[in-house]
Amino acid sequence: MKAILLAGGKGTRLRPLTVHTPKPIVPIFDRAFLYYQIDLLRQIPEIDEVILSLNYQPRRIEEIFGAGEELGIKLRYVVEPAPLGTAGAVKYAGKDLEDSVVVFNGDVLTQVNLAAVLELHRARRARATIVLTPVENPSAYGLVETDADLNVVNFREKPRPDEIACNTINAGIYVLESDTFDRIPKETTWSIERSYFPSLVQRKETFVAYIYPGYWIDIGTPAKYLQVHRDIMDGRFAAPPFAGVAHLTWVAPDARIEAGAVLEAPCFVDQGVVVKAGARIGPYTVLGRHCYVEDDASVGSSIIWANSRIGRDASINGAIVGRNCLVGRSATLAPGAVLGDKSVITDYSRT
Repeated sequence: MKAILLAGGKGTRLRPLTVHTPKPIVPIFDRAFLYYQIDLLRQIPEIDEVILSLNYQPRRIEEIFGAGEELGIKLRYVVEPAPLGTAGAVKYAGKDLEDSVVVFNGDVLTQVNLAAVLELHRARRARATIVLTPVENPSAYGLVETDADLNVVNFREKPRPDEIACNTINAGIYVLESDTFDRIPKETTWSIERSYFPSLVQRKETFVAYIYPGYWIDIGTPAKYLQVHRDIMDGRFAAPPFAGVAHLTWVAPDARIEAGAVLEAPCFVDQGVVVKAGARIGPYTVLGRHCYVEDDASVGSSIIWANSRIGRDASINGAIVGRNCLVGRSATLAPGAVLGDKSVITDYSRT
């Protein structure tokens, strides 16, 4: 059995972080995001190969994951000739498949029980099964309506208040029968949400929903990217090194924390980091590899990518700083600031 990971997007909502870093390898602590999705797919022993559908900077992704030897599962890379949309990408990546296939959007982090989804799909002899998740504000999403037997009956894109009949949205996880791909035009931009799924409803094919009320998040915006780290540190999503030990102060063995520096839990300090005397690393902070935090600087609720330097007396709160950045002496980054790789914030500047 195969799985297709749709990882070809440019990550425009995460720019400038994704200018040089494709969204699938944006770091969550010290691991590329795609590792978490592959971990989930490995729950199903039947999946013997994961097909990565790529378009944007594919070489960067392949350099990290290779053929999957270290993961214990075979990886295959399929590069779209041009962006084909979600359904077009599935058609292109799965053109030689003859069995059921698990499809995963490349920006979803969840703990859904994939084995249970597959079991439902087979028990109902479905042509397609979609995972849905309930949300508090349905008007901000495209809703998926089901009947009492969990058959999918309708899709509504960002409905008006008087059109809201449910609170379940597409979670970006599917089990599809590969022989349904015949309705998707070859090498044509085609949407799985707006074209492929509605065709199943129109043809009255067996199209069922699996409702998952547990942890689910789309990491595609800076706010959500920050939230993922907070959720893991708080134990809402189980992932190393915080799995089973929420609110931990995790410091790599070779990090150097000088006397007089303060680290407040939960936080994550990666390999080779230096935190000088008088610096304060506040809760929900992530310092990537070889970051350098100078004397009396303050960093809180922020993510600092590898090889960045925070100047003396600088203050960063609720921000994201890319790789190889310099935040100068006494500079201030306010909540919501996002710096791309190699950015320089000069001394005493404020954002």
